[in-house]
Amino acid sequence: MSDLPIRPDTPCVAVCSTTFDEICRGCGRTVVEVAHWVAMTTEQKEVVWQRILAQGYPRRNT
Repeated sequence: MSDLPIRPDTPCVAVCSTTFDEICRGCGRTVVEVAHWVAMTTEQKEVVWQRILAQGYPRRNT
């Protein structure tokens, strides 16, 4: 069994916008991370989760 925390399948909160830069305003992932999410390993996803949570994402009302 993994020592990684239990997370939702995706950080997506259906507030998808990359209008001004390469970071989604809803979930905090980069365009590349969003595009490759389904192919990423659990460990790779956890690295992303840790970064976006530290940055205050996901955000539902931005």
